[in-house]
Amino acid sequence: MLFYSSKKPSLKLGFLQAVNQGLAEDGGLFLPESFSHPKVAYDSDYPKFATNFLKAFVGDDLSTTELKKMCYKAFTFPVPMKQLSEKIHLLELFHGPSLSFKDFGAQFLSQILSYKALDKNRLILVATSGDTGAAVAASFFEKPKIRAVVLFPKGKVSPRQAKQLSCWGKNITTLRVRGNFDECQALVKEAFKQKKLHENFELTTANSINIGRLLPQAVYYAYSSLLYESNFGTTVNLIVPSGNLGNVTAAFWAKKMGYPIGQIVLAQNQNSPVSDYLESGQYQEHKSIQTLANAMDVGAPSNFTRIEALFPTWEEFKKNIQAYKVSDHNIIEGIKSCYKKYSEILCPHTAVGYYVLSKYLDPDKPWMIAATAHPSKFSEIIEPLINKKISVPQIFKEQLDRDEFVYDIERKMDDLILAIE
Repeated sequence: MLFYSSKKPSLKLGFLQAVNQGLAEDGGLFLPESFSHPKVAYDSDYPKFATNFLKAFVGDDLSTTELKKMCYKAFTFPVPMKQLSEKIHLLELFHGPSLSFKDFGAQFLSQILSYKALDKNRLILVATSGDTGAAVAASFFEKPKIRAVVLFPKGKVSPRQAKQLSCWGKNITTLRVRGNFDECQALVKEAFKQKKLHENFELTTANSINIGRLLPQAVYYAYSSLLYESNFGTTVNLIVPSGNLGNVTAAFWAKKMGYPIGQIVLAQNQNSPVSDYLESGQYQEHKSIQTLANAMDVGAPSNFTRIEALFPTWEEFKKNIQAYKVSDHNIIEGIKSCYKKYSEILCPHTAVGYYVLSKYLDPDKPWMIAATAHPSKFSEIIEPLINKKISVPQIFKEQLDRDEFVYDIERKMDDLILAIE
């Protein structure tokens, strides 16, 4: 299997090369050359299913034995499908070490990037709007010959998210940037053009722009759609809270491969370039707006180019994609109404999806909402709304009790280079 650059389709690399490089040399994102693979049969053993799913993309770069070993090391946590009503389910993606869906991709990527020793130390750069950075830090913490640098926007993540991003030290450098997420992401992309960094490190990224982060996310959509079909005898429709668009891209890839997925609906907060594009026909990035669903505060989503590759004209895009945007007031309403109706506590991002379903979609269809983060990460928002303390998982308690290791920088390349050195 080869992967081509979104900017220059003739530029193609194998799986390991694409993962190690992160971004294509021309700044493009890598996309699979083909999705024409036989569907993998459902297997309740998730790592085994993941091995069979990913083998088509990995090709001969890894033996089946090597890939299987990586999947069993990466996917050590459950992927439960929780029923709210006869037609509504949550796909709980927050049972990994950082309590967010980002753990699936980050844990697998850490296995790939630790696969072979390099002549130079590996430097992983990642920008985060809330959850990615913690997942990357957890997966690469104390990995030999690897250093991860995590950039997050100061004052624009929840207090517990900020602590989770900053509790590592050692080979994890956490940088609190005076700016927004898009500016953090722009710094990471600009860093790939710095000759000095390439001279000293094997440079890559762990954002969803890295194909090794994104492909494992398609696994859980394929897996859960087969499980749903087996249990209920019908195709499920997905609602995916969407910011940088990696998670929903993974859902579209699973559907394109033939897995039983019906509608895929993007649920966005006020940062909604896709909704705006559907209305106007003109795609325009904008400065991100701070919301209660902060991990989705992305005004310039990198993965738009991957969705656009699936539906290259506005007419095709509009025919295949539904997207809705909600306000902070709507998020609050979603949290409160779901708790009142089902006694289920949702994080603000999952509440975006729930509100979209309750307001805009047909409740008589079978729906599965991607539940993207554990609600305890947003206790200061949720607890006053439901008048209830949220239990904190033990692994999160331990992270919150650690010392902090964090450095403040301006949104300047010189500051980033200095912090890396």
